[in-house]
Amino acid sequence: MTNPLLADWQTPFNIAPFDLVTDADFEPAFDAALADARADINAIADNPEVSSFANTIEALEISGKALDKVLSVFFSVAGADSNPKRQELQRAFSPKLAAYSSEVHGNKALFARIDTLWQARDTLNLSPEQDRLLYLTRRSFVRAGAALTGDQDKRMREIMARLAELGTAFTQNLLADEANWYMELAEGDLEGLPEFVINAARAAGREKGLDGPVITLSRSLIVPFLQFSPRRDLREIAFNAWAARGANGGDTDNRAIAAETLQLRQERAALLGYDSFADFKLETEMAKTPAAVRKLLMDVWGPARARAVADAEILTNMMQQDGINGDLEPWDWRYYAEKRRKAEHDLDEAALKPYLQLDRMIEAAFACATRLFGLEFKPLDVPLYHADCRAWEVTREGKHVAIFIGDYFARASKRSGAWCSAMRGQAKFPEAQGPVVINVCNFAKGDPALLSYDDARTLFHEFGHALHQMLSNVTYESISGTNVARDFVELPSQLYEHWLEVPAVLAEFATHAETGEVMPKDMLDKVLGAATFDMGFQTVEYVASALVDLAFHEGDAPSDPMAKQAEVLADIGMPHAITMRHATPQFAHVFSGDGYSSGYYSYMWSEVMDADAFAAFEEVGDAFDAEKASALEENILSTGGSRDAEELYLAFRGRLPGVDALLKGRGLTA
Repeated sequence: MTNPLLADWQTPFNIAPFDLVTDADFEPAFDAALADARADINAIADNPEVSSFANTIEALEISGKALDKVLSVFFSVAGADSNPKRQELQRAFSPKLAAYSSEVHGNKALFARIDTLWQARDTLNLSPEQDRLLYLTRRSFVRAGAALTGDQDKRMREIMARLAELGTAFTQNLLADEANWYMELAEGDLEGLPEFVINAARAAGREKGLDGPVITLSRSLIVPFLQFSPRRDLREIAFNAWAARGANGGDTDNRAIAAETLQLRQERAALLGYDSFADFKLETEMAKTPAAVRKLLMDVWGPARARAVADAEILTNMMQQDGINGDLEPWDWRYYAEKRRKAEHDLDEAALKPYLQLDRMIEAAFACATRLFGLEFKPLDVPLYHADCRAWEVTREGKHVAIFIGDYFARASKRSGAWCSAMRGQAKFPEAQGPVVINVCNFAKGDPALLSYDDARTLFHEFGHALHQMLSNVTYESISGTNVARDFVELPSQLYEHWLEVPAVLAEFATHAETGEVMPKDMLDKVLGAATFDMGFQTVEYVASALVDLAFHEGDAPSDPMAKQAEVLADIGMPHAITMRHATPQFAHVFSGDGYSSGYYSYMWSEVMDADAFAAFEEVGDAFDAEKASALEENILSTGGSRDAEELYLAFRGRLPGVDALLKGRGLTA
């Protein structure tokens, strides 16, 4: 029988046939597709014809398509529905893919063909997008070491293979720590917890095969437990387990992996002629230099820390009024911040949550896309990789645009966090293809599923990434959608969060799970009024993580990353009761791959732009202004990486923003 991963997919919209694929299919399909991809590359490199854009750059664009198909399915299920076999395959595939990438970028004949085109680019009569693709292709080869020779070339290949192994191990260790720990709760331990937390804990217990409720390390469960549980002893146990992920000793400890990763990255940068990995990494981003990143982060750190210190004093007084002496601890902050929010804003998250039903928030995200961009969403009944997944066909004026898949619920087989990926990107070459886009989240299951306000923001955030993929309108897949500078890629996602805060959106879609009543206006006012509540805490935990990431990569690689982390936090005056959002042993953004290495700052860099971009709608007094929405799509959402990010933003807004809009949006101005 033909392997379903390698067959022509006779499915609606050419979606992967998940119902036909088994774990036994992945390895033979991978090996066959990898061999085909190698043959494609060799055919391009060894082509006796004179190098041309068509027989070299466009040929590269369509090479390895079978491998792309196999990996799009495999990595989708490996990240969102892992099992021991899939983890084993990840460990096996990772070094093979790294070796293949090194072979491609180290192919001297292939690089010579690309470089020949680059030197003659002014005579090739290329379109602006083709010229951009040639530039990006050559740059990627140079930065991967294509110009290296001899021992340096060999060493670069060894480094890249080892980094791939380390990234996979880091991810799997973190998943194991998150999946294996849980804290059983007796009935008396549930006192003070709102019903939605109790229901989520019972559901988590059932998933573990237990009769009673449990707290797991899923963010959607542990954070509300830390917010609402009056049991300080249990909060401390839960928080310490959460903070210790990846640092528990034994086979799943990530500290040595982090140290080796940083050493190899520094060696990689040195081989390519850079002073540091941060210099290498940031060269292609909007920020350009470590100094520019540090300035942004420190411009925000001062106001954020001042707010957090003032807040800590208030929370400490609240704790002492409860008869608890001593310092405010990290497992205390969320509990007393929630009590303070309820007191100052009369906003009770337990009362708010029934108005934030998952299904209604999905409808809200879709409705905003309809009003802004004319998109329509129709449920699609197709086999997917998990029963929790659902799919929609996205159309505009009756024409197919994309397939959107949502996988929203937490489970032990899913890595933590939330993300957006494209199983297939938009393209017009060699023929038109619409994207297949997935949003993956980790919300607590319920009947109905209820979200926190932060959860609802996450849903809008990831859907903003999805829109960037769905509205892409370029020729070549490799520069479509979210294939942009790392510190630009978060702009569409963070910008879309603003539409959740539009009063008319909440007034329409925030309806009570039991009564169906619209959220009362006074509650809506409180929600919006409390939007910047506890922003000192949120900003400090984020900026601290970004500064540690930068420090890891800015100079010589530290032999002891934990000691370096402690040094950075001491130097900036990290408040005692706040921890990094992602401590080193669980900092998957930085150590599961190098996507966000030296780049965790990019969320804030993008936020500077998103605050300014939404102001463009506010200035005309209409969050759904058709002219602004059209300009946003034309200049940012549809363009992918076909033009420089700074050029795109200038085309939309007419100028680059400063940090003031961000500080104002976070409520951190005096």
